[in-house]
Amino acid sequence: MASKERENWETLIHAFALAARLEEEGQYNLAKLVRASCDSLIRSHAFQLELSGQKPELAGETMRTISAFTRLGIDPQLVAGMQRGVAAMSEGRLPQIEETPDPYICRACGYVSWVRPAASCPTCGAWPSTFQHHKPVYWLDILDPYAALGKLRQTPVDVAALVDGLSESQLSSPAPDGGWSIRNILTHLFDAQRVLQFRINLILEQENPLLKSLAVFDWATNEKERPASTHEILADYTASRRSTLSRLEAIPLSDWWRMGRHQEFGAVTVRQQASYFALHEIIHLPSIARLRGLWLGKSKKPV
Repeated sequence: MASKERENWETLIHAFALAARLEEEGQYNLAKLVRASCDSLIRSHAFQLELSGQKPELAGETMRTISAFTRLGIDPQLVAGMQRGVAAMSEGRLPQIEETPDPYICRACGYVSWVRPAASCPTCGAWPSTFQHHKPVYWLDILDPYAALGKLRQTPVDVAALVDGLSESQLSSPAPDGGWSIRNILTHLFDAQRVLQFRINLILEQENPLLKSLAVFDWATNEKERPASTHEILADYTASRRSTLSRLEAIPLSDWWRMGRHQEFGAVTVRQQASYFALHEIIHLPSIARLRGLWLGKSKKPV
């Protein structure tokens, strides 16, 4: 490792150790800023890297990262889990929860557990309730029911405003970097909405049903049986969302915690699914806004 890289690595390790010590002394607000600085620094540098989205290249990148993690002494359980995930991706499928379980990491010493800890950390003695549960996406179980309803209600309105005044040619033109067009993004939102509607109905009508893992991202560019007009896709998306909102608004509050078994994420509730889809679709809105600005001549920045 080059001297500069070693210095950066040691700075981050020292900062995490400092944050832990500050917490022990009751300096929680100072500790949070140290941790936030580490997170910001890593994310800002990662944002500058351009990695391929092609699965063979992603598999190769992940294997190289696994090798680097191994040299750094990462827990063998995490290595094995990542290797199973790469194998699944190379086979053209999504890894299931049994292959890549959620890890629980001791916040004090970094000990790894594949199951929710029932006893104190065997390395440092930290209580089991202090372990950090690493979920597949941060927005699982993050919104209360009323907030989830609000976001699910607002997004179709925001999308309609973003596509207003754009021609079919503009809506269907790929991004300059070859990425999704606005039509592709709207198609993806509609597909995801239909998955949400199906799963919510299934959980509400059955006891702990199995929810199949679906590669919804792969459907976005499939034009088979799609309407000719992108605005028709928007209308279908909006109508489907209204139906889902009507169902969710009519159920008792306790039903938001009814549960299903997701092949990829494990046990999930109506609340978790509503939160996931509500926050997932918001991450696509900046892409629509950037393309809109580009096609209307209000932005010269690459998308």
